[in-house]
Amino acid sequence: MVTVKITYNQLKAVLLLLLFMSFTNCKNTSSDIQKEAEVVVDNQEDKAEKEEENNESEENIDYKLPVINLSNWKVTLPIGKPIEVEPPEILQYATNSTLQPFMFNDSIKGSLVFYTYPGSTTNNTSYSRTELREQMTPGSNNDNWTFKQGGILKGELAVTEISKDSDGKYHRTIIMQIHGRLTNAQRDLIGQKDNNAPPILKIYWHNGYVRVKTKVLKDLNASDVEILETDAWGDDDGYNFPEYVGFNKFTLEVHVTEGRMEVVLNGKSKVYNDIHMQKWGIFENYFKAGNYLATIDSGASAKVEYYKLNVEH
Repeated sequence: MVTVKITYNQLKAVLLLLLFMSFTNCKNTSSDIQKEAEVVVDNQEDKAEKEEENNESEENIDYKLPVINLSNWKVTLPIGKPIEVEPPEILQYATNSTLQPFMFNDSIKGSLVFYTYPGSTTNNTSYSRTELREQMTPGSNNDNWTFKQGGILKGELAVTEISKDSDGKYHRTIIMQIHGRLTNAQRDLIGQKDNNAPPILKIYWHNGYVRVKTKVLKDLNASDVEILETDAWGDDDGYNFPEYVGFNKFTLEVHVTEGRMEVVLNGKSKVYNDIHMQKWGIFENYFKAGNYLATIDSGASAKVEYYKLNVEH
C-alpha cells in the first residue's frame, strides 16, 4: 500500500478547482435552460402573432346581404305542384330547408341567388322557375294594381350561370315581368276558370343581352269584353338593348303610368306609350322578378343573382 501525502495548500487548490468546475457546470445548465425558455417564449409569441393576423384577416372580410325586403313577395319553386312559399315563411329562406337549394344568399357578393332547372310548372306554361311574385297584401294574390295607379320596379342583378343547348348557345331566362290579372268580375264575365291574363312585359337575359317583349292587341276595334280574352293579344317583335351585359352586374328598372311603360337598362331607356298600352289599362297587374328558365332541355339550369330589388306604388 502506497501512502500519498498532500499538503494543506495542495488540498486547498484541489477543493477550489472542484468548486470552480461545479459553478461552471451550473452556469452552463442555467444558460441552456434560459435559452430553451427563450425559444418557447418566441414560439408562443409567433403563434400569438399568427392568430392575431388570422383574426384580423377574418375581420377584414366584408360579409354583405342583399338589399331586398321580401315582405310583399311570394316565390314559386320548380318542385312539387309546384311549391309556393309566401310571407312570412319566405322571410326565413336562409334556414328553410325547402327554399335553401333554390334561394340563398351569397354573402361575399351581397346577392340573393335564384337557382332553377326544368321541373314542376305552373298552369299555362311548360317552363319552370324560381321566381318572386308581388303581393301587395302579404299572403294574398287578390290585391293588385292598374296602369292608372302605376308602379316602379327597380333591380340590380346579374345572370351568373346558365346552361347551353345542343348547338352550344346559351339558354334564355326571364328576369323580370309584369303579369296581367283578371278581376273576379272580369273572370266571370268571360266564363274563365281562373284569373289569369297575359303578361304585358317579359324581360329576358338572351345571349348576354337584355331583351324586352310586350303584348299587342290584335284587333284595335275589339270591345272591352273581347280584349279580356288571352287570345285577343299577340306578341310584339321584341326589343334588344344594344349594351352587352354578359355575366356582369347591371341595373334594370320598369316604370309604369297610365298608358305608358318604360324599361331602363343602366340608364338607357325604351318607352312604350302607344294604343296597346292604353288598351291594357283594363287589366290588373303584378310585378315578378327572379329566374324563369325558358327551356325544358335535360340538364339545363341557371343562376340569377339580385343585389337590390325594390317596388314602389
